[in-house]
Amino acid sequence: MGQNESVAPQQTRPTKRGRETLEAIHTAARKVIAEKGFLKTTVADIVGEAGKSPASFYNYYDSKDALLEHWAREFQEEARTRVERAIHDSHPDQYEEIVASVRAHWETYRHRLAEMVGVFQLAMVNDEFARVWDSLCGELITVIARAIGRAQTDGYCPGVDAELTARAIVSMLNMFCYDSLANGRAADADDERCISTLADAWYHAVYWKPESV
Repeated sequence: MGQNESVAPQQTRPTKRGRETLEAIHTAARKVIAEKGFLKTTVADIVGEAGKSPASFYNYYDSKDALLEHWAREFQEEARTRVERAIHDSHPDQYEEIVASVRAHWETYRHRLAEMVGVFQLAMVNDEFARVWDSLCGELITVIARAIGRAQTDGYCPGVDAELTARAIVSMLNMFCYDSLANGRAADADDERCISTLADAWYHAVYWKPESV
């Protein structure tokens, strides 16, 4: 999967039948990946579940990795929209803004769980895809690092490396979501407790001040 390889559906304006085929492929892929995991899933598994031919799949994607990258970028766009809405909404204090941002990330992850399980698994074993995922996470890291910088101007977390702390927070968000929702755990996950736990960890990592001597 080259860095410049386009992973969007190869037909920019599919017909109604084409859209139905593409949706069938996506639905089948999510089901098979949820059951078998991304690494064990083959294109043959996906088209078999969808009741389509392999040619139908390759009409839209060059490989299952290309399908996954397309999904990863959809996750980024949905998460961006939710987080921007959360940030732009009025919040009484920093904690409530963090809760809103965590909720946006959590709900996007839950909504796209099968896709994100695949993203997580492939990024662990594929260096090129790991770089793609790093680039997607980079946007949120930048947003959080800037927020940490603003907090530091108000006297919070002096001396903390804003970018490294932001990377740690984003890693926590992604790993916690995976650990709490993947592998059949989604049904038992308490959304509100998980969101508040993440928000508490994020808040206390940033909004603290040295004790006066």
